[in-house]
Amino acid sequence: MKYTTEISMENFKAWSGATDTLETIKEHNKINDLEHLINEMFFEETPTDTQINDLLWHDTDWVFKQLNIRE
Repeated sequence: MKYTTEISMENFKAWSGATDTLETIKEHNKINDLEHLINEMFFEETPTDTQINDLLWHDTDWVFKQLNIRE
């Protein structure tokens, strides 16, 4: 069974290392840019919560670079 929902990244419940990344993105007012980036990356499929979380957790530097966030 496949179950999908549509939510804003503003309401995404990140966990582990992704929580800090998501907070930094929110602090820089880049949530809309993050949503656009995720839509571009997963244009042919619907990402899972785990895929999004892993992107934020394990690819923080790359995400920040794409969103033009300097830490």
